[in-house]
Amino acid sequence: MLKSEQLSLARQMDLVFRELQEELSGLSSGTVFVQIRNNVIGKFGIRHNPLSGRSGTFAADKEGLTLSQQSSFRLMALESLNYKRRWTHGEISYEFAVRQGMVAVDATLESNYNMANLMIRYPRASHSDSSDQSYG
Repeated sequence: MLKSEQLSLARQMDLVFRELQEELSGLSSGTVFVQIRNNVIGKFGIRHNPLSGRSGTFAADKEGLTLSQQSSFRLMALESLNYKRRWTHGEISYEFAVRQGMVAVDATLESNYNMANLMIRYPRASHSDSSDQSYG
């Protein structure tokens, strides 16, 4: 059996969209997010746009994304991976909405770094360093 760390990030993204297919078919807008750690997708899902309630009830979306719109969305998500540079930890969010029969997608790539990892990689020099100043 393949482990997720053995799959390319693009293949993992493809699996994310396959898993979300049924949910996307009931939504016309929202945000798909994927959290990445060591170039492996962990948590992922959809943040739904706020539901509008009137007279004590909520109205559901009349139509969600068609299979064709989902395919376009998936291709844009895969293409967005070309803009990911160097970082291995972070989150990618895809805000989507159906406009004039087409799915519009805005991608936000967020890189995350950990200062503790830098302290290991760049240990403090034992001699006094003039660039090591207090910032408080």
